[in-house]
Amino acid sequence: MSVQEAAINPAIMHPQVLEFLKTRRSRPAKTLVAPVPDDAALQPMLEIAARSPDHGKLEPWRFIVLRRAALERLAKAATAAAQAEGLAPVDVEKAAKQFGDSHLCVAVISAPVDSAKIPQIEQTLSAGAVCYGLLCAALASGWGASWLSGWAAHNAAFGRDVLGLADGEWVAGFVHIGTEGVTPVDRPRPDLARITSYVTE
Repeated sequence: MSVQEAAINPAIMHPQVLEFLKTRRSRPAKTLVAPVPDDAALQPMLEIAARSPDHGKLEPWRFIVLRRAALERLAKAATAAAQAEGLAPVDVEKAAKQFGDSHLCVAVISAPVDSAKIPQIEQTLSAGAVCYGLLCAALASGWGASWLSGWAAHNAAFGRDVLGLADGEWVAGFVHIGTEGVTPVDRPRPDLARITSYVTE
């Protein structure tokens, strides 16, 4: 038995989880259709996402659950706001479509907390981990899911006026969840040999 094998605790191994993570594949948001999870089905996914790493237990993030009527309103608001900013028509359409095509979207909001100990970058990374946790929880629950950002996520006025974000808050991601309409082929993955180095002394 190798040292590695001796160090592994079979009682806490989860081979199925490892296999899921090795083969995890987001579903394009535009291919997601109804039905979508109801509140009871969504709740455990949010609980899983909220278990993400959070140095200092600050909870520097929150969720806004957007269902169909709200998404239709956001699509109209995104169209108007993007036009007012002078975006090209193709970009206006793109800004609105992620809401107009969606039946359920969870906006993960970065809500930084003033802390003398925990820097803002760690709180930002925690919000990103929440997005990924929610994405994985949705996929592992048998739904299609996609984590998007886009113009609406980065536009402060849209966040403030349409999503009701407070000063200092911003959208870490829009996680769209629904029934998988089309199973996408896998995409090329990173070359680990190119991006990995080992420091042994």
